[in-house]
Amino acid sequence: MFLFIAIVLLTAGCFQYSFTGTSIPSDVNTVYIPFFDDRSGGGLGDVNDRLNRSLINRFVNQSRLSLSNSEEGADAIIQGTIQSYQNRPFSVGGDERANLNQVTISVRASFKYARDDSPLWEKNFSGSGTYDVIANPVEGEVAAAEQALQQIANNMFNDAVSNW
Repeated sequence: MFLFIAIVLLTAGCFQYSFTGTSIPSDVNTVYIPFFDDRSGGGLGDVNDRLNRSLINRFVNQSRLSLSNSEEGADAIIQGTIQSYQNRPFSVGGDERANLNQVTISVRASFKYARDDSPLWEKNFSGSGTYDVIANPVEGEVAAAEQALQQIANNMFNDAVSNW
């Protein structure tokens, strides 16, 4: 029994532990997250700012990375374009009027290490959220858009760190 405990204790130090479930490469300390171009042609006027804040929250506040103010000073770069913002009826009531709407946001993004010429990935992400059009039309749309952007930021973060 003593030998088993000793082996477990000795090998435990060989494993790297991270609170986020990821192990970031030792040479990656900073990330650059510029504002994404908004080519959606509609929706919230500050959707790119909201996406930027969501991404910074995920990459900086939930990993050991710090935010870089420039691409030149960064070890990793995530960038992209907001492709579409849709706000459409999701559920119709008995009077044939929408009682729930769904906000869907689509983003094209890439993630790369500054040391590499080509991106680690470049792909489309989308997220959605619903809200009650009758009870809360304005704040509801904002909350649904935030939910969609959180989904996108989470998926981008997960895709980036799945290679770490």
